[in-house]
Amino acid sequence: MGGAQTIWSALTTIIQMEGRVTQQAQLLTAQQARIETLTERVIRLEAQMEMLLIGAGAKSPSKRLR
Repeated sequence: MGGAQTIWSALTTIIQMEGRVTQQAQLLTAQQARIETLTERVIRLEAQMEMLLIGAGAKSPSKRLR
């Protein structure tokens, strides 16, 4: 009986761990999507800023940084 209980306990632990791993994978996917969205927003803001600066007669920031 002790061996069967040990095996059952191990299987239960594995199932619980699998659930946690799945949950973490879902959270990671959601975080990656947020990061990609924020990256897209930063790119758009940089483009808008560069257009405004060029319109105001300033050098573009990308040329000033080189």
